[in-house]
Amino acid sequence: MNIAIIPARGGSKRIPRKNIKDFCGKPLIAYSIEVALQSGLFEKIIVSTDDEEIATVAKQYGAEVPFLRPHELSDDFTGTGAVVEHALQTLHERGETYDFACAIYATAPLLEPRYLIEGFEKLRESNAVYAFSVTSMPFPIWRTFKITEAKRCEMFWKDKFSARSQDLEEAYQDAGQFYWHALHKTTHDVMFGSESIPIVLPRHLVQDIDTPEDWTRAELMYKVLHENTDKS
Repeated sequence: MNIAIIPARGGSKRIPRKNIKDFCGKPLIAYSIEVALQSGLFEKIIVSTDDEEIATVAKQYGAEVPFLRPHELSDDFTGTGAVVEHALQTLHERGETYDFACAIYATAPLLEPRYLIEGFEKLRESNAVYAFSVTSMPFPIWRTFKITEAKRCEMFWKDKFSARSQDLEEAYQDAGQFYWHALHKTTHDVMFGSESIPIVLPRHLVQDIDTPEDWTRAELMYKVLHENTDKS
């Protein structure tokens, strides 16, 4: 059995009430709930929140909110792993157990069901522990540099300065959309390690939504994608 867990605390500071703020006509969290439903993968889709209003909105769009998350797990320092663990433990105490859990961020309006399905199928057919969304870096990380205390530049990999871009190994980053976990398997490695399967998303479907500028960019991306869909 599979469960989707959507973390959505109420205390977003940089974008107040972010998880239920209107995004192209619907509360932002609605998109994550709907993509989980559309995938057909889950026996249960829950939202883990400490906020009554978020809980109400989540239920309106088809998710369950079987409990309110305690405030000590709703601050700026609590990671997704702790939230998922709390949700699974709470449900286990009520007699519910699952084989696979998928944490889906409430800030993933560009996520498509096919990538959730790909992640689940690849994880189920493998001996890996995790499968999660990634995307390629838009530039070679090997030619990046920092600004020193003296306000000068210093390369992280000085020996790569003269290398051609096409000769440098491609790097990837966490796309911040979903994280599958095979609950019956254990690992001592980090998620970005050998026990994880990367599900590669195109960069035009990936956008963090942490600042007002991010929000504007994500809305523009969403509108362009759906305008093209409507014309096809």
